[in-house]
Amino acid sequence: SKLKIDELFLQWISITESQKLVLSLLEDAKAGRPLIGPNGTSAWPLSPNSTSALFSATPPLSPQKGCSPPRSPMSPTKRSVGASAPIPRGAHHLPQFYFPSGRPRSKELVKEATSKIVALFAGKRLDVEAFVQVTKEVVGLPSFLNALLFSRIDSANAGSVSMEQFNEYWRAKLERFDISTRAFEVLRQPGMDYLTHDDFRPTIRVILDTHPGLEFLKEAPEFQERYAETVIYRIFYSVNRKGDRRITLRELKRSDLLEAMAMVDVEEDINKILKYFSYEHFYVIYCKFWELDTDHDFLIDREDLLRYGNHALTYRIVDRIFSQAPRRFVSGLEGKMGYEDFCWFILSEEDKTSAVSLEYWFQCIDLDCDGQIRPSEMRYFYAEQLHRMECLSQEPVLFEDILCQVHDMIKPADESRFLLSDLKACKLAGNFFNILFNLNKFIAFETRDPFLIRQEREDVHLTEWDRFARTEYIRLSNEEEGEDASNGSAEVLDDSMEAPF
Repeated sequence: SKLKIDELFLQWISITESQKLVLSLLEDAKAGRPLIGPNGTSAWPLSPNSTSALFSATPPLSPQKGCSPPRSPMSPTKRSVGASAPIPRGAHHLPQFYFPSGRPRSKELVKEATSKIVALFAGKRLDVEAFVQVTKEVVGLPSFLNALLFSRIDSANAGSVSMEQFNEYWRAKLERFDISTRAFEVLRQPGMDYLTHDDFRPTIRVILDTHPGLEFLKEAPEFQERYAETVIYRIFYSVNRKGDRRITLRELKRSDLLEAMAMVDVEEDINKILKYFSYEHFYVIYCKFWELDTDHDFLIDREDLLRYGNHALTYRIVDRIFSQAPRRFVSGLEGKMGYEDFCWFILSEEDKTSAVSLEYWFQCIDLDCDGQIRPSEMRYFYAEQLHRMECLSQEPVLFEDILCQVHDMIKPADESRFLLSDLKACKLAGNFFNILFNLNKFIAFETRDPFLIRQEREDVHLTEWDRFARTEYIRLSNEEEGEDASNGSAEVLDDSMEAPF
């Protein structure tokens, strides 16, 4: 394929001898001398007026039968004296920029790593607890990946590893690569080129067992499992952009997951790590699901979801969600949304600024799945909003006025349609969807408080999801404290009704 040819060319052109050959041929072409190929034979004699033939877009013909193949450019034969001008001193050579097996480390870094390895092993075998310093200081991975890395090296389950065993694995699998590739290599199953949900479970288990911010959960093992599931679902929601439940190395490198993992290793308050690992965020997601799941079968149906956000969503958008237009349910039951499906829904509903959320809702509104939202599709969803406003004695806003407002807000390239790229380019794209199917947020946008707007501008590091989760956690915790006070006890929780706080 073309990609393979390009790869081979880049490898060939990075070789010093190949660069010398190319420069020499260019000098011959500029001077009008005949070109001498690597096999010592004369090629096309070019005059100064015909040197442009070198840069013709027409590819050369394949060699005819009976002709001996040209020698490899990696070992060109000696050229006859005077056949071409010598390569001028100081000629610049193209530095190698493609490293299929990883960029070689500098001698200083190799020497530094070797010194650390020798000092940490000190001629002894290390068990998994002592090996943690190697994981952090040499490999550069967080401590909660230590046990997994140790098991990869200790394939015989001896309970300890020698410096020779580590060096063999280090040089073959990790040394040449960056931190993202090292983490990917440790997390993935042997022979696989992607990460699945199960690949993250051992790591989250170590975090649950060792992180001081989650120590209180040891008394509620059933919620440890729910926390682990939620963290994994959030990771795949943000990182796995293809939505195929398989995280590739490319997706991992483009994400902020490793930065969040590094913070888990140094931050004792797990709730300060807003990305993926916050317990408060898990608490909000789980409690919101539990409120809707009235029969507690860990599944919610269409009627349950209609009660979300105090009946904020329209029937038509809920129908689109349960038709699985934005995402196929993994619950395995027709008309039932499982906990993982709900995680995708709530993360998309409460933060319509992320690319994943915009794609989720765009597919809901795009009724004919042609990759564009037209006014007729918008009118279909807005008609129910208009009816609800009339029922609530709200002053109705005509669709024509809404369409003008949305055009001014989004500024699409083509006024007859809205593309996903138009929405991703607009910071207010979330309001586009709220206008169509979330009456509460639509009214809140129309009557927004200047104080809240100023506060959001000050907290630029917080996403819409972060603000929602913080507000909801305070509300839920206050409700729980009120219930405990009314029952005369703040120590006993009914696990069958509430999650732990």
